[in-house]
Amino acid sequence: MADRYQNFEELAADSQAKVDYRIRSEDRGSSVVILAPHGGTIEPETAKIAEAIAGTDFSFYAFEALKEGAFGDFHITSHRFDEPDALDLVGRASTAIAIHGRKDDGRDAVWLGGRATDLRDAIGASLRGAGFEAEPNTRLPGVHETNICNRTRSGEGVQLELPRSLRRTLAEDQELLQEFCLSIKSAILAKAAN
Repeated sequence: MADRYQNFEELAADSQAKVDYRIRSEDRGSSVVILAPHGGTIEPETAKIAEAIAGTDFSFYAFEALKEGAFGDFHITSHRFDEPDALDLVGRASTAIAIHGRKDDGRDAVWLGGRATDLRDAIGASLRGAGFEAEPNTRLPGVHETNICNRTRSGEGVQLELPRSLRRTLAEDQELLQEFCLSIKSAILAKAAN
């Protein structure tokens, strides 16, 4: 499905903040930002999962569509996602981890992408160690230099694509969500310590 808007300026000119969409941003002064550029009704539960991973440790950003059936209307492809608050927060971070949603394919594997290959691989290993499926993302690799996750000071970030079934399960099971978040946080903190 093609995006209705090519950039945030077009979307904002045709929509109303706090009615059609909302932006939530928490700058915690961390070198890591966790974001959900397709939250709300675009890719359901991605903002909740990103916020849970960020906790009080990492900066957080979410763009959330507020109307039902908004996927085509409010989805801006990641390499064109240029909402100013996101660009500012991500641009001041050394690493960004973007949480995305994808369609179910019969498996609950998290697809791992982005230009921060060491961190991407560490997150994959940590997720697998915690009992989650994780594999390289060959369909949506997230390596474009203007992908929002790669617009950091280092020019690198990680993109995680979660199937709808896994997002729904994590949203409903707080204990499992906590395990998922902890596995990602531990990989981030381990790479930061090196």
